[in-house]
Amino acid sequence: MSAPSPRGGAAVGRLADLSPVEAGAVMYLRLWGDGAQGRSDAASDFEIALGTESGRAAITTLDQLCSLCAHHGRRPLVRHGLGCSCLGADENCFAQMIAAASEGDREDAMMMASLIVRADFAPALASLSEELGLALRRMTALVPMPTTGHHPPAAVLH
Repeated sequence: MSAPSPRGGAAVGRLADLSPVEAGAVMYLRLWGDGAQGRSDAASDFEIALGTESGRAAITTLDQLCSLCAHHGRRPLVRHGLGCSCLGADENCFAQMIAAASEGDREDAMMMASLIVRADFAPALASLSEELGLALRRMTALVPMPTTGHHPPAAVLH
């Protein structure tokens, strides 16, 4: 008997159905989770789109946000692969949190943050979500995302 797949990885939609900020949040979560090369690609995107200083601030925020999720999460966030066009349940919660926070919907962002991390870390996660979301909004206003060519293929890959 095989182990059931984690619920957080269940496909709940497609990246193509997300707003640019939401899709960017998922893409950068996936890049961050891919290790050093992915983080380097994310840093490059931020610096190209936002300039050196703001780009470095954005990658620092992404690192703090994802580290908080990794170290104080209720459970590990399940990610799909970088090239996958599916949207996982955990990824959707993450994207919605970032988008809500960037729109000033702090209560909604806090509610979603409390689903991802322990309650005592939810305010910090919501605050970081707002910072990242605002950076993603600035990026989408300046250049089409993503800038490093990380486009999901048309076919679903797992």
